[in-house]
Amino acid sequence: MISFILCILAVLVLVTPSVFGMFNYTDYDNDFVNPSYILAGHFDASTTNAQNSIVEWADWLGAQGPWSVTYKTIVPPSGDKHDYMSWAPYYWPNCTGVDNTTQLTPEQIWTECPYYSRDGMFNPDRLLVNDTGAFETMSDAVFYNAIAWAITGSPRHSASAVDFINTWFLANDTGQNPNLNYAQMHRGPDGQMGTHTGLLDFKQMAKLTSGILILRDGNSPDWTNDIDSQMIDWTNAYLDWVMNSDIAYQEYIYPNNHGTYMHNQVASLQILVGDRDSAIDTINHYFSHQYLDQINATGEQPLEASRTHPYHYRCYNLAAMIVNLRIGSYLGIDFSKTTTSQGATIQTAADFTMLQTPNLDDADGPLVELYPPVAAVASIYGDPGGKYAAFLANGEKTYPYEPYFLWNQPLLDSGSHTASKPSVPPHTDPKQAHRSMKKLRRKLL
Repeated sequence: MISFILCILAVLVLVTPSVFGMFNYTDYDNDFVNPSYILAGHFDASTTNAQNSIVEWADWLGAQGPWSVTYKTIVPPSGDKHDYMSWAPYYWPNCTGVDNTTQLTPEQIWTECPYYSRDGMFNPDRLLVNDTGAFETMSDAVFYNAIAWAITGSPRHSASAVDFINTWFLANDTGQNPNLNYAQMHRGPDGQMGTHTGLLDFKQMAKLTSGILILRDGNSPDWTNDIDSQMIDWTNAYLDWVMNSDIAYQEYIYPNNHGTYMHNQVASLQILVGDRDSAIDTINHYFSHQYLDQINATGEQPLEASRTHPYHYRCYNLAAMIVNLRIGSYLGIDFSKTTTSQGATIQTAADFTMLQTPNLDDADGPLVELYPPVAAVASIYGDPGGKYAAFLANGEKTYPYEPYFLWNQPLLDSGSHTASKPSVPPHTDPKQAHRSMKKLRRKLL
């Protein structure tokens, strides 16, 4: 009975993720926040609850870290745990032609059995190596702790963000080698090397860069000149690997969401190292290449609609397009009115996606994935008729409590910020509820 209640609670958290305070932590697909806006602190009073949620999320995430690629229990093919590693999520083994199939160890399966693709069907054993999840959580922890520091001035938040960066990237005993040679690697006798899709694992470099820029531009005492110099050196080494890696190049030119996110990553890191001109070139390249064929005249994203879970991939690419738009704005270039070859804009894509219904029976969605992009579109393009606010209020009823409400301004809040915030139901262990929520969310995604 208790487990049933927790599962119901998990579903409620997914549908209205602002209801339960810090235990509603959601890993938004991606984002890039202008540090000047955060550091200025000129926030509308309606964002107070969103600010509180950011601090709560920062505290909760801060208690989970630090994270490191060296903490995994399976060693990459290089023999060096400092190498990042993940397994291609949609690839499954076929051992029918391998001798002694009933006696194969997991290690033998991973190296001797051919692997084949089943698009949209996650191989559960991929989580035996979870550098991907560790990186995503670490980047969120940096992102929210940096913003929380700007909001509160609390030294614990800036110290946490810097500690997580140092542990993941810079420390001699735990730092990652600056490459993704084994990201989303294919297993089997013809595999054991990373693929271009593995570059997607670092999509949240845009979030992480936002956090670093807040610490740097805000003169955080924890973000020392030495840390800054070391991080620039690491990033330059990684960018050098990207520029000379065939799999990275394949990802950079890929036409769908992979190419969109790759431009997020490269441009944000070029900003981090101070190479503004290259970042401008990167964003210009996206809007003059991949973007042109990603949205048709109706707002459909045909390359995403053809995937096994089209609703998810529409939302996913929409989030990445918005990040490229925001990076362009940070660099002084407005692409909001830039049209595709069929005359559509990012707003057109958002309007179309809002009208679609996910096939939840096939784990397509969930709806919450669309809310941050809709809020972003409302703040960028305006919402004079209130349709975006109405969409949010209908689905994410207390969306002004969501962190994204802070940096997606101006945004109508439908008066929701005046409502009292529901509390966690009595006799419910919030940590256990959070674990149930994450388990269910992984199943849905």
